[in-house]
Amino acid sequence: MSMPQFEFIRVEVDPSGVALLTFDRAEVRNAMHLPMNLEIRSALNKLSQRDDVRALIFSGAGDKAFVSGADIGELRARRGSVALEAHNAKLCDAIEGFPYPTIAAIQGFALGGGCEVALACDIRIAGASSKLGQPEVTLGIIPAAGGTWRLPRIVGIARAKELIFTGAIIDAEEAARIGLVNHVVPDGFALSKAREIAQSIAANSAMAVRLAKVSIDAGRESSQQTG
Repeated sequence: MSMPQFEFIRVEVDPSGVALLTFDRAEVRNAMHLPMNLEIRSALNKLSQRDDVRALIFSGAGDKAFVSGADIGELRARRGSVALEAHNAKLCDAIEGFPYPTIAAIQGFALGGGCEVALACDIRIAGASSKLGQPEVTLGIIPAAGGTWRLPRIVGIARAKELIFTGAIIDAEEAARIGLVNHVVPDGFALSKAREIAQSIAANSAMAVRLAKVSIDAGRESSQQTG
């Protein structure tokens, strides 16, 4: 299945089945706006229907940001009816629900909605100078696309509350210490580390990996027997 041409993202799949989706708005530090959101969701739908995809990496164009957050200009102009459509939450749900493992290769800023996109991934790799956080309260809003429920699952309720209530932005080493990212690597090597992990995943049984992901995700919200 061929991929359509996109304006705000780039998508490629290598022969081993590792897909790479690049947020391609480097001029605004890959800020998330609705057109890019919709393109990502379309790409996820297309990739999920391909039988040659084994893992998916997300990365940001340039070296300044993974996703720096929401497009502030669009956010200020957004009317209540659009906000109620919860497009960012739908995007993060689509990432979390992708059938094969997802890896966030973070270089630079992953703030607000960008951090929530990373939280929706199964594995997170960060370059040494990366900055992560949920600063939404400093703008008078909350991290409603997953920050308030995914972050506590990953780092624990007390740490999540502190990060969200203060709007603190933390560095990669602190993110690794609290379990927010799996690995910290030298700047410029987040994508190569993500590819290394993705290749290891792709070498295994596709069905076993897919079922393992389903079991882990379902078991997280159920009893041990159900899981």
